[in-house]
Amino acid sequence: QVQLVESGGGLVQAGGSLRLSCAASGRTFSRYYMGWFRQAPGKEREFVAAIGYSGGSTYYADSVKGRFTISRDNAKNTVYLQMNSLKPEDAAVYYCAARSRYGPSYYSYEYDYWGQGTQVTVSS
Repeated sequence: QVQLVESGGGLVQAGGSLRLSCAASGRTFSRYYMGWFRQAPGKEREFVAAIGYSGGSTYYADSVKGRFTISRDNAKNTVYLQMNSLKPEDAAVYYCAARSRYGPSYYSYEYDYWGQGTQVTVSS
């Protein structure tokens, strides 16, 4: 069982930056692929980024590639999402998720545990 708690959301102007954090409980954090997803009002939850066990492998949605960076600190049981050059279309509730099976996934149904989400608002 893994419990995930996101933080770091807020209101930012277009072009600005935010850093989201996701703290995980448990002693097996390093055995999970971690992902970030987002969901805007009226839209489906969509993949943003994922990271492998050690942080050496990262994966991004095309819409955020080059602007967002996912990282993890297994000693702190935390995964991060650094978001730069934010656009109004990045506004959403951002969720972190943990996947117990090997390999990344772009599909939300393949993740086993979810946080409660953190709101990101981008003003134009």
